[in-house]
Amino acid sequence: MKYIEAFRDGRLARKIAALIAREADSNRQYYLMEFCGGHTHAISRYGIADLLPDRIHMIHGPGCPVCVLPMGRLENAIQLAQMPGVVLCTYGDMLRIPTAKGNSLLKIKAQGADIRMVYSSTEALNIAQQNPQKTIVFLAIGFETTTPATAVVIKQAQALGLSNFTVFCNHVLTPSAISHILQSPEIRQLGLVQLDGFIGPAHVSTVIGSRPYEYFAEEFQKPVVIAGFEPLDVMQAILMLIRQLNTGRAEVENEFTRAVLPQGNIKAKRLVAEVFELRPSFEWRGLGHVPYSALRIKSCFADFDAEQRFEIPALSLADHKACECGAILRGVKHPRDCKIFGTACTPDNPVGSCMVSS
Repeated sequence: MKYIEAFRDGRLARKIAALIAREADSNRQYYLMEFCGGHTHAISRYGIADLLPDRIHMIHGPGCPVCVLPMGRLENAIQLAQMPGVVLCTYGDMLRIPTAKGNSLLKIKAQGADIRMVYSSTEALNIAQQNPQKTIVFLAIGFETTTPATAVVIKQAQALGLSNFTVFCNHVLTPSAISHILQSPEIRQLGLVQLDGFIGPAHVSTVIGSRPYEYFAEEFQKPVVIAGFEPLDVMQAILMLIRQLNTGRAEVENEFTRAVLPQGNIKAKRLVAEVFELRPSFEWRGLGHVPYSALRIKSCFADFDAEQRFEIPALSLADHKACECGAILRGVKHPRDCKIFGTACTPDNPVGSCMVSS
């Protein structure tokens, strides 16, 4: 409980806010991107932005795996779900993402497709064991956080000889996306984002550690502070970034020392390396095709790769013309800049993927 109560203490929050206000230079503006959707959620839920001076600007990055899945991969999932004898297992958020034509996995389910919401990859594996006459496809999404769990079930399926279990892999990598935001000419053409520093993701960093971020600090002179998800974690990270920027430093600092090590989780990384390999390129919603930014299943586990078993075609489909999700995920625009935000596009009737995710 101490990591909940202590890191949500209102008195401590006011003290950190006072330090931030005192130390933030009144003669400059600070532009800080929190990459992870968990941090974006914490900033909104706990009103952190209201505690910051106007000269500190929080930019919301593309750290939501539901939001960054491109339209073509969603269409692939819908096609899989409509195949005879296929049971598609997916996390709940994925059900409501709309295609450009307004279709979704939830609507396909209502039309009779066997689509089941699961809370873990293990649950999908259990469904395969319980339904040997069906072909189970687990729609795997997520950053480095959820990748080890997918690797585990692929190895378990192989050990159990579950020939009816497959994975449609859409796992993506955080450092590649950050690098693309900072240096891609294509992204710059779509809109410039002023960035002074990054709040490094929490759960991702428990797996990969803090060392992968050293490249951004050294090559681009952008400080990175890895932070936990509690409100005081985020506020302390902002204070640490302000202090780095005020002194002209660009280093990787770890606020989340209670969970993140420099080397990360070595066992989890070895497991991922055993099952997955890098894709030369992968399309992200909002970022386009990003080199070496995603994983695919290795050939030694090809029997459990839905892309190979079903010969899934590569589709590149445009978003809804009125949707600004791409620009929002890049940090170029705020959700309120979207003309259909809160009108035609609502949580009950989402037009874009950003409206699906909390």
